Amino acid sequence: MADEVILEFLHMEIISQFYRSCEKADQDQCIAKLESLGFRIGQSLVERFTKDSSRFKDELDTMKFICKDFWNYAYKKQIDNLRTNHQGVYVLQDNKFRFLTQISNGKQFMETAPKFLALPCGMIRGALSNLGVNCVVTAEVSAMPACKFQIQIQRL
Repeated sequence: MADEVILEFLHMEIISQFYRSCEKADQDQCIAKLESLGFRIGQSLVERFTKDSSRFKDELDTMKFICKDFWNYAYKKQIDNLRTNHQGVYVLQDNKFRFLTQISNGKQFMETAPKFLALPCGMIRGALSNLGVNCVVTAEVSAMPACKFQIQIQRL
């Protein structure tokens, strides 16, 4: 339990430090840096998790791995819901996202929530990139602390 709290505080401090170092006009650049950091973390984590496993048979299997195993390792729980339109769009829903639970549930914090999701978006994109899936990941918060990560597969 103590290590989980330390991870949450570390995540909050990383976000805070990135935003303090960015100027007001460069908020998009700050989000891009956080996403890039998450990308590298996701690549490293998935490399470690899959070193002894066989390749996934298809895209859906890869997404199931992200929802169950990867998410469980990173956030100590599985994704609550996975949806797809079978045309390259996947939506991962976490009804109690770990890094949003420390923020108040009030509507006044809805605009600050996305900055806490740039790093996890990068982690998902990095993990999928290392598994051979090129994609764009976006996050949406409609009610705290629930969030949805939309994954749009980029076909070559």
